[in-house]
Amino acid sequence: MSERVKAAVFSAGSWGTSFAMVLADAGCDVTVWARRAEVAEAINSGRTNPDYLPGVELPAGLRATTDPAEAAAGADFTVLSVPSQSLRANLAEWRPLLAPDTVVVSLMKGVELGSAMRMSEVVEDVTGIGPDRIAVVTGPNLAREVAARMPAAAVVACTDEDVARRLQAACHTPYFRPYTNTDVIGCELGGAVKNVIGLAVGIADGMGLGDNAKGSLITRGLAETTRLGMALGADPLTFSGLAGLGDLVATCSSPLSRNHTFGTNLGRGMTLEETVAVTRQTAEGVKSCESVVDLARRHGVEMPIAETVVDIVHEGKPPVVALKELMSRSAKPERR
Repeated sequence: MSERVKAAVFSAGSWGTSFAMVLADAGCDVTVWARRAEVAEAINSGRTNPDYLPGVELPAGLRATTDPAEAAAGADFTVLSVPSQSLRANLAEWRPLLAPDTVVVSLMKGVELGSAMRMSEVVEDVTGIGPDRIAVVTGPNLAREVAARMPAAAVVACTDEDVARRLQAACHTPYFRPYTNTDVIGCELGGAVKNVIGLAVGIADGMGLGDNAKGSLITRGLAETTRLGMALGADPLTFSGLAGLGDLVATCSSPLSRNHTFGTNLGRGMTLEETVAVTRQTAEGVKSCESVVDLARRHGVEMPIAETVVDIVHEGKPPVVALKELMSRSAKPERR
């Protein structure tokens, strides 16, 4: 890039820090906002984030601060990576600090409880920024692998293709390959629903149901995601790409996936409270499963796997009972 791009990353969690690394490796000047002073100090003095990415050396172009105004000042891209259900409250505080022409980038994969809004819709609602300045980064991007600079691809989505290309250039490195897309709806839904399907696959794995069950849940879960996406106006082809199938496969097959691991513990017989206690970071699907089902019902879309996850996680239905009910649903054609 001919000019140094400035990026602010709001959150020093595992994915926020990993994506900040990507931006710095791509040549951007990156400031990470950290809630805790000790995290910011570790990043600045030790070039590491031991709480979230132990053993990973952070690049020189990355610094941290606990002052949100300092982080946001003059940023070409303002990257948000907080838990999806806390976005609205956090962004309301940060809104006055945003640089006038900044592009707001969402790394979050969720649907807001109550409003059933996607994250880009929450950003627009809180800030008043138009869709042409709101972008999404999504795909099969397990934070720990990206931080280790292992090869990964992603999708950068914005309704304005020029903005998507600018963001693509700002995060393109030898190990991180972003593709552009203008289907923000499809890209966001792929990321949000895959967390719910990841929980379902984790539960099946915890129950020892085998690879046939896993393959079936992944495929039928993708069908549910596509049905919902089409009802909301998404391009169905998006779900066969990195934001759909790619992200779904990574989440449903990796022990690094928080949602898969959370589901596995439930499937092994742990209670919700026990599973929450041993899960150190946010498993977005735990709360988003309810908002995804809410969104589907508002649009008359059937999502039996997502509904089953809600029954197990929030209604306390035993996984064995939920499985029997799911498998005994009336038979129907595959493409319906």
